[in-house]
Amino acid sequence: MMSPAFAHLVIAIIVGISIVLMLIRPRNIAEVYWIGAGVVLLLILRLVPLQLVGRAGTKALDVCLFLIGMMLLSELAREHGVFDWLSSVAVRSANGSCSRLFALAYAVGTIVTMLMSNDATAVVLTPAILTAVRRSKVEPLPYLFVCAFIANAASFLLPISNPANLVVFDKQMPLLGRWLLSFGVPSLLSIAATFMVLRWLFRKDLRGVITSDLEAYPLRSDGKLVLAGLAGMIVVLLTASSLGKDLGVPTCLAALVITAVVSIKERHNPLSLAREISWGTLALVAGLFVMVDAIESIGAMQYTREWLAWAETLGPVKGPLVTGFAVGVANNLVNNLPLGLIVGSTVQAAHAKGLIVDAVLIGVDLGPNLSITGSLATILWLIALRKEKLDVSFWDFLKVGAVAMPIALLASLGGAILMHLCLQV
Repeated sequence: MMSPAFAHLVIAIIVGISIVLMLIRPRNIAEVYWIGAGVVLLLILRLVPLQLVGRAGTKALDVCLFLIGMMLLSELAREHGVFDWLSSVAVRSANGSCSRLFALAYAVGTIVTMLMSNDATAVVLTPAILTAVRRSKVEPLPYLFVCAFIANAASFLLPISNPANLVVFDKQMPLLGRWLLSFGVPSLLSIAATFMVLRWLFRKDLRGVITSDLEAYPLRSDGKLVLAGLAGMIVVLLTASSLGKDLGVPTCLAALVITAVVSIKERHNPLSLAREISWGTLALVAGLFVMVDAIESIGAMQYTREWLAWAETLGPVKGPLVTGFAVGVANNLVNNLPLGLIVGSTVQAAHAKGLIVDAVLIGVDLGPNLSITGSLATILWLIALRKEKLDVSFWDFLKVGAVAMPIALLASLGGAILMHLCLQV
């Protein structure tokens, strides 16, 4: 029988090693297997009770339902050509200008992230943009970096723009009006600052012209129906958010209804769409909830609560800046999903409110633009590129992220601080 102190140490070691293996993916073994193995080991060694696993699974349910709905709708949109249509419109509207194409791709990425979550931008929009720019015979990397960076930079414009938003706030999700007051200006500053930095860094690649004509990709009636369904789902989710309701169930139900309507109209078997959902990602999310609850059970969150309390004593300007940058950098050490769970539990246990919590959320969402290990969306983006025989190394990404992330994070946190001070006047 292990002593409590030794058991706590073993739990911390298992969780830490599992997260490290998830990030480095030895032998290209998927992330879910490393986290799943860690959870199984915790259970075999009787370090956590089954009741803890059950509670963690219950807490993960809303996020998983949200992800299922967004994955299903993203796959439906991909299958019916919505993303191909969007990317072709962007290329044709560029009128031969690489610089204009860059701006249009950025705008499309912003819209997709805002309305369909950052994972949709990383997984589904990226291949569509790549296909379009390859047909245009231009250097693809600037436009692919757009997909990766806007997936995080625009991911706190709305509550539905990033699953991490649900994780951080959990049952304390702000009402839509409060969300827009807190994050509207910081989000716009994040989007603008990231665009300007990327535009400057890739300025040489964007001086060229597009010499190849891309044929128009018409949006068929089924694609238009998917777009109409998406618009309806957004109304449902924004209504739920404005009423302070959880977003998982309405997201999943709306996606199922849209899928059923499109499938009946097109006489198409919807089960093929279900097979395209990344069930492994859902298992990964559930496993991370278990691991964070295991860490919380040994009292480790006391240290993060003490740190947050210390940050609050630094004042209304320095405190949020220190918090935002500390959380932003920490994303890249443990990934934003487990970090979001940790800081979310910390915020709720500490009953923190106001600007310091806003800084935490901004750090969780925007911080991952520093490196490829920062967020699940960026890892999925990297996997999508590798499927297309492209590779972006850790250092290639870091050279861009080391410039883009701090500038955008400073601008966003500055905007949040200014908005908070203005609302207090």
